[in-house]
Amino acid sequence: MEYHQLGRSGLRVSALSLGTMTFGGRGAFQHVGTTDRDGARRIVDLSLDAGVNLVDTADGYSDGQSEELLGAAIEGRRDRLLIATKARFPTGEGPNDEGLSRHHLIAACEASLRRLGVDHIDLYQSHEWDGMTPLEETVEAFDTLVRQGKVRYVGCSNFSGWHLMKALATADRMGAQRYVSQQINYSLEAREAEYELIPAGIDQGVGVLVWSPLAGGLLSGKYRSDGDRPAHSRQDPGWHGQAIKDWPGLWRIVDALVAIAAARGVSAARVALAWLLARPGVTSVIVGARTEEQLADNLAAADLVLTDREAARLEEVSRPPLLYPYWHQAASISNRMSPADHALHASHRGD
Repeated sequence: MEYHQLGRSGLRVSALSLGTMTFGGRGAFQHVGTTDRDGARRIVDLSLDAGVNLVDTADGYSDGQSEELLGAAIEGRRDRLLIATKARFPTGEGPNDEGLSRHHLIAACEASLRRLGVDHIDLYQSHEWDGMTPLEETVEAFDTLVRQGKVRYVGCSNFSGWHLMKALATADRMGAQRYVSQQINYSLEAREAEYELIPAGIDQGVGVLVWSPLAGGLLSGKYRSDGDRPAHSRQDPGWHGQAIKDWPGLWRIVDALVAIAAARGVSAARVALAWLLARPGVTSVIVGARTEEQLADNLAAADLVLTDREAARLEEVSRPPLLYPYWHQAASISNRMSPADHALHASHRGD
């Protein structure tokens, strides 16, 4: 397992991280997974054995049950793992039980600490943007939690490019803790992050943690254009987590993954994860699984390196178009681009 610096922080995290959305199964999360207490401990065991040192959860996963089960699973070995969790979404019925206000963030943090059974959170992340709360209040609340010792580092998730830059600028202006990471949706099927978020991360020293690297399981090879979807999957009608905009394009990607995987004697999922691990700006890819076998296969992606030919084939079937102003930049300023610019433009030049 390789370890990467998380943004401009001094924290080093494993190239693959463990996601715990499958822990629990309350409400709509039953469509993601129903891992119980014993299963959660075995999954943590497998992850530790593979060298994983970062585990990600959120207070909104199964109404806090994911945090509870994670807390039980790490009992007696807290010092071997970095814990990342998130806050933003509703945790109650009251008007102040959601958002990124000082009121909600501090209360949510203390509740997460109790559920996890720990005295601090290593990476505390805003789960989504809150356009109703002044950024200064959110930044100050995060800074307070760090100074109190309840949180070590702060990050964000699901921000747009301008959200991220405004948050960083606000923290810098206030002399407060800035986000060291952004957790984003990124996969062969969903490459929108390459337009702004990946370049911004490279330019600003913000690490990238990838969620849904297999597009909700659609890139695992289990789903084919001419077959039936397996029962009890994330693609069940009751779960809304992955918006596919181009189904024919998705199947072209899956066909390429399956072909490469067959030639290498590995799973399509492992190929898709290996592609992500080699992308510019990516710090860690968050993987999870319903079963121990799935997790073991996903973790094995850490040892798979794609050939230039294999990477080029996947690039060909998944490359997003150059939107404005990027097509204009490609035509007029390709000789004056920074490393952050190249994160998007290099693939379009065949570099």
